[in-house]
Amino acid sequence: MKILITGGAGFIGAHTAQKLIERGDRVVLVDNFNDYYDPQLKRDRVKTLLKGKKFKLYEADIRNYAEMEKIFKKEKPDKILHLAAMAGVRYSLEKPLLYAEVNVMGTLNLLELSRICKVKNFVYASSSSVYGVNKKVPFAETDFVDNPISPYAASKKSTELLAHVYSHVYGLKTTGLRFFTVYGPWGRPDMAYFKFSKAMLAGKPIDVYNHGKMLRDFTYIDDIVAGTIKVVDADLKYAVMNIGADKPEKLGKFIAALEKSLGVKAEKNYMPMQPGDVPRTMADISKLRKLGWKPKVRIEEGLQNFADWYREYYKVE
Repeated sequence: MKILITGGAGFIGAHTAQKLIERGDRVVLVDNFNDYYDPQLKRDRVKTLLKGKKFKLYEADIRNYAEMEKIFKKEKPDKILHLAAMAGVRYSLEKPLLYAEVNVMGTLNLLELSRICKVKNFVYASSSSVYGVNKKVPFAETDFVDNPISPYAASKKSTELLAHVYSHVYGLKTTGLRFFTVYGPWGRPDMAYFKFSKAMLAGKPIDVYNHGKMLRDFTYIDDIVAGTIKVVDADLKYAVMNIGADKPEKLGKFIAALEKSLGVKAEKNYMPMQPGDVPRTMADISKLRKLGWKPKVRIEEGLQNFADWYREYYKVE
């Protein structure tokens, strides 16, 4: 198969590309290398994870329909793995228009081109943030998700609605993956565990929101990649699926595991809940389990892998 991955230099994109190429798929990456976080980290990801591998990389923006149309017509991809997006809840509160442009209009461009080019399967990144302050746990795909509490969450819910239209009206096979707090080596610097590590190794305090009482379904990158590929292969007519660790952890426990991995004790600055944040996430992953997937890596192992990578990449003794 030829698989086009948007956000191909991103955290999930580059790791998934690595596995797809290793098993024999032809991979085309699209990424605009924006500066939401250090573009050099993205370039280093691709350079390191895909070293010696055959792939194509286009520096392009999914908001540019004409540019994306040229790529689709030239490459004729069999399947799309759409991971490009403006990520992060808090930044979306500052730049809501940008999130609508990239996440909603960018996705619509790709859905339309996939329809025209008769793509066999369109798998895209949604988010656990669509559940908002859902009180029922675990979060199930059938839960009511019409009350998002951030522009980011609203943009992701919008992509699910657009995908449903394209599946129902045009017969395009689409599956949305609601990712739950992905972490691991080569991760995103805007994520809490990344920020914690930087501060702790510099001897600075860390800001712990909701006084450390947050619950998160922290999901290791290797598990995310395995589940994503299961869905790319499944060619489901239409679906929305949770992909999470199935074992929510208190933020305090996560920090303790990070302290052990880094060999550094954190000085904690306890803070109230931040706007747009949710107190807990917990995924019901029974739908994805039916495809033969289950998470395997627990936080102690995953954080040790991250800590080892972080020290090496940033040359921290």
